[in-house]
Amino acid sequence: MGLINPDFQTLPELFTSVFSHFRGQADKAPVARKINGAYAPISYDALAEDYRHFAAYLKQRGIEPGDRVAILSENRPGWYLADMAILSLGATDVPLYPSLPPNQIEYILNNCGAKGIIVSNMLQLGKVLSIWPKLPELNMVIVMNKLEEPVDDVVDLAQAKIEGKKSLEAAPWLLDGIKTKPDDVATLIYTSGTTGLPKGVMLTHRNLCENVKSCSTVIRLDETDSSLSFLPLSHAYERTGGYYLLFACGARIYLAESIETISLNISEARPTIIFTVPRLFDRMKASILKSVISEGGMKEKIFFWAVSTGDKYHKQLAAGKVSPILAAQHNLADKLVYSKIRKKFGGRLRYFVSGGAALPQKTGEFFQSIGITILEGFGLTETSPVTHVNRPEKVKFGTVGPPVSNVEVRIAPDGEIMLKGPNIMKGYWKDEAATAEVIKDDWFYTGDIGLIDADGYLKITDRKKHIIVTSGGKNIAPLPIENLILDSPYVDQTMIVGEKRPFLIALIVPDFVKLRDFAAENQIKAASPKELIANKEVVQIYEKLLKSISRQLATHEKVRKFLLVEQPFSIENGMMTPTLKLKRKEITSKFSAEIDNLYNALNMVYNTE
Repeated sequence: MGLINPDFQTLPELFTSVFSHFRGQADKAPVARKINGAYAPISYDALAEDYRHFAAYLKQRGIEPGDRVAILSENRPGWYLADMAILSLGATDVPLYPSLPPNQIEYILNNCGAKGIIVSNMLQLGKVLSIWPKLPELNMVIVMNKLEEPVDDVVDLAQAKIEGKKSLEAAPWLLDGIKTKPDDVATLIYTSGTTGLPKGVMLTHRNLCENVKSCSTVIRLDETDSSLSFLPLSHAYERTGGYYLLFACGARIYLAESIETISLNISEARPTIIFTVPRLFDRMKASILKSVISEGGMKEKIFFWAVSTGDKYHKQLAAGKVSPILAAQHNLADKLVYSKIRKKFGGRLRYFVSGGAALPQKTGEFFQSIGITILEGFGLTETSPVTHVNRPEKVKFGTVGPPVSNVEVRIAPDGEIMLKGPNIMKGYWKDEAATAEVIKDDWFYTGDIGLIDADGYLKITDRKKHIIVTSGGKNIAPLPIENLILDSPYVDQTMIVGEKRPFLIALIVPDFVKLRDFAAENQIKAASPKELIANKEVVQIYEKLLKSISRQLATHEKVRKFLLVEQPFSIENGMMTPTLKLKRKEITSKFSAEIDNLYNALNMVYNTE
């Protein structure tokens, strides 16, 4: 069926048309969340009523078209409610990651001149109260959780809805006559800032609506579909794909309780589609392999035979002809292995959609070989965000697929990917110079390097600003080398260093679960991560790994030395952005002394040879 209303031009039009379509159907629900250990759905009628009441409250509090209202919350029903209410007033919402510290929240709220903010709980409220005196334009704070005791000038969502309902009863015309135009700014999404201060990306209603429409022709969804939501709604990828697209097609969104409960929630929600990031696949692959290897014996042999059979089957399928013997073997592997894995994912999963970072080719091929399809896509916040996605009928791992229907692509002479289409942002908020740097003659310069293959599928080779130029003048893309290192089960995270240096070195965060298993098997007594990474036998694992990788690389791409890091790179320690991208400058700066020591030691060796 696809889109319920294929003609919507603004997000309020989308919301209104979907709510009208499902009016009176109590068994239909756009959202379900966990209450007392079970998923409880929220009907379309209940959500529509709530958002109108909340919109009336915001209107009474002075929110006008064009005003900015921030949302600082984890994924929960109140997030959708706040978004719908703000947009229905012609205002602009500003989503903030709940992991942000107060000083970054203060910068964004001041930069966009937010009039109001809706927060999820007391923790987030505490952050806002601590910076409120420095926010002259902020005059409204609403908390989604119930206020147990009064807080000056703060109201909770339940109270706001009650007051909004009263306002609507007294003045039924209160929300009439608000005209939102396609080119009005719907949302200001601040980029996570791997370099410098975050910039506010202005996405219009047209940008988001056109992106939803083009995605709906690739990822076909209807009322029988459902998804599990755990990526932050503050990110454009989850917002467009995991919210607006699903809502526009009448699919149901199940809210995961947390990142830790994803496996359990998948089996309960039984989704047909999941939007996620590559790091989750690494964890799932490690978990599947660990479980298989721990069982050992015949079960382990059958599993690896099934993986090998699946791999051969999909290669022959891509070539256009599968031999009858292999088809029969594949059917048997399906009964013995693939069907059991599908059951762990709820038994209804059609495909995962992967974005936000590069999916290692081997990871995609592994899941395909066990009967799980991953559609890798590409896009940026500035492109609303989806510009490319692999097609279910033809998946090519190592690429992000062809462009969606209304996006044009060009590769600049230096390899930079350029994009054009109705999904390209209006610009950066209050930053004409930064806008002019990336949008020239209607073409958006992505900052990514790539190439287009004979089938029109795009392959991203690296970020332009991540390209390492060695002291010898060699240009090296770190991402392909990092992916080779990440293929090892003993590696959790890695980052290549070598800017203005004579050769490359790698910072490696080991997979400590795997290392502890290795230590136990080899009678290595090492209690802490620090002791483990200092152990000679452990160090040899990584020496062998880099030696084997070197055979696949040009001389200037070889990683000569490595540093084992005991603390993972995370959002909390400032080494990753909220979208789980490495903050390369911060990491390089934090380990600068250790990096210098490695280079100095190696330089001495090289100079004496």
